[in-house]
Amino acid sequence: MAILGLKSTDGNENSKEIFHFPTSKNALIIFTRNPELGKCKTRLAAKVGDEAALEIYKFLLQHTVKITTPLKADKFVYYSVEHREHDGWDNSIFSKKVQNGEDLGTRMQQAFSEIFKLGYERAIIIGSDMYDMDTQDIQNAFTALETHDAVIGPAEDGGYYLLGMKAVHEAVFKNKTWGTDTVLAATLHDLKDLKVAKLEEKNDVDYYEDIQDIEVFQQFFPSELKKIKYT
Repeated sequence: MAILGLKSTDGNENSKEIFHFPTSKNALIIFTRNPELGKCKTRLAAKVGDEAALEIYKFLLQHTVKITTPLKADKFVYYSVEHREHDGWDNSIFSKKVQNGEDLGTRMQQAFSEIFKLGYERAIIIGSDMYDMDTQDIQNAFTALETHDAVIGPAEDGGYYLLGMKAVHEAVFKNKTWGTDTVLAATLHDLKDLKVAKLEEKNDVDYYEDIQDIEVFQQFFPSELKKIKYT
């Protein structure tokens, strides 16, 4: 991970600022929502209930930790509400920050800008609810950025599950109806003058129907919604 430390700015031991040494040219930004009952996966919760939705989200968080830990990149977790030291994100692997902005576009733009100011050459952002994604998918995205201006992972619902760039392209983060099936097309339009790599289309987890036939999720469903015997 990136190395953080303290240095004095004027010789006064009480006047210090944090300095940052990237250990890679690549940075991975992970947007995550603080897992709280009734406040995460609300569209999924409408079908399976708040408690089941929370447990599913915690499971997805664990999956995200698992697939991102081996990556050869500096990794930054951006929390939705507050920065938490002692959770599933190992402090020796993941740097921790808080999202800032009124909407998703503003928050993503702020995160990309912050990362590039730290000296990274390539940055990729993902969410924390992609069971259909693995380590190699993200590594392939970083590889694509070596020869492309941007990389995007299309989601089946018309959005995207991954976005990578070498510089901040502000138009990508503006004038979007976030959470709708128009986001991918609008984003590709904004990137039309750049060399863009497209990854394999994948399914993210927003609704019960997205995971109803996946065995591993059956353990979390109410009995009346189980379709497959979980083993």
